[in-house]
Amino acid sequence: MKRIVTLGLMAVACLTMQAQEQEVNVLASSTGVFVARPEISVNKKTKKTSAVWHSTNNDWIKDSCEAKNVIVVKDYQQMFPETAGMQLDAQPYLPMSWQLTAEGGETVMHCYFRMPADEVTHLWLTSEETCLVDAETGVQYRIRRTEPDTFRKHFSVKAKKGDVIDLKIFFPPLPESTKEVVVFGIPNWYLTGNKISIRQPHDGSLDGTAYGYDAKPQFHKPRLLKEHMYENKPYDRQDWNTWKVLTDAHLIKPLQDGTMAMWLTPEATYLAVAYEQNWTREYWGFSWGDERGDVLLDDAGRQYKLREVQGIPQNEMFFMEGNAGDYLAYMMVFDPLPLDITTFTYIEPAGEPLVAWGANWEGSVKHNISVEELRKNQKLFEYHPREVVK
Repeated sequence: MKRIVTLGLMAVACLTMQAQEQEVNVLASSTGVFVARPEISVNKKTKKTSAVWHSTNNDWIKDSCEAKNVIVVKDYQQMFPETAGMQLDAQPYLPMSWQLTAEGGETVMHCYFRMPADEVTHLWLTSEETCLVDAETGVQYRIRRTEPDTFRKHFSVKAKKGDVIDLKIFFPPLPESTKEVVVFGIPNWYLTGNKISIRQPHDGSLDGTAYGYDAKPQFHKPRLLKEHMYENKPYDRQDWNTWKVLTDAHLIKPLQDGTMAMWLTPEATYLAVAYEQNWTREYWGFSWGDERGDVLLDDAGRQYKLREVQGIPQNEMFFMEGNAGDYLAYMMVFDPLPLDITTFTYIEPAGEPLVAWGANWEGSVKHNISVEELRKNQKLFEYHPREVVK
């Protein structure tokens, strides 16, 4: 019996030493996309709250379970200091934050979920589609397992409202030489074909081409509130009653109108532009796909055309509903700029005339815009939920 006890104590000591020696190296991290908080129900007897998660669209999968032994994160705001002071539990939006780490000889994607209620059902994490792809070599690192075990299942989870739980996805280890990976198959965290840069020890401020490509920015996309302002008729540019009404724009801290930030990726150039909202409903219009679309021009005269404005109707006027006093940003997606371009010209063609109060459809040309300076502005465009004091 003594020998068994001694062996048991030795085993515990070995496990403790292994846990102490296990290092966690953060490879990439993001506060993530802010999504609308689901509707909350209250049980009159128990006073417990519940919610049905609204962003899952895998209804053809019938397997479901309850997530057991979930880990509650205690240092969330230390990991994501930009959220400090946001009073997240009082906001209408939830951050879908994540961290990619190297730990225990594996690569781990930590998907953090802030509980909007004491119980949340119909959540979805991952399936066999989930993988990391080395952006340089194309090597695929397929999913191994999840903790808790929710693989290919809708699931419910119970925790205290406001707790941040850690849902883990495990992959094979990435080589130390890996610079960028593309993440597939984590839709509720908006990681579906998104490229992320692997953090290197020397990472710091942006430094032109030496920094390499940026990770694809994650912006809060507006949602359609009304198909028509008032009249259910086909869209007519000259009749504002037929324009769409959008809401839930990507909100930011106050910036001067027209402030810009840029992200360079191999697939596209992302250009965010800041605006202030002066009215509860304000009209906007963006054009692309023809000669009226905005264009970037490099010093050699090469053009990089506007492909889209994320979440915005193409070549249509629309209303954005919010608060007068909001500061918001639209994300424009252009053809990819090469990394060796240091300055560019931004051409905004004249708009098609229409009758609208305060309309100004004159074009503009901005010369010698610094790519490096715009890349340094990326932090200015982090999502900043609206805070109202009455």
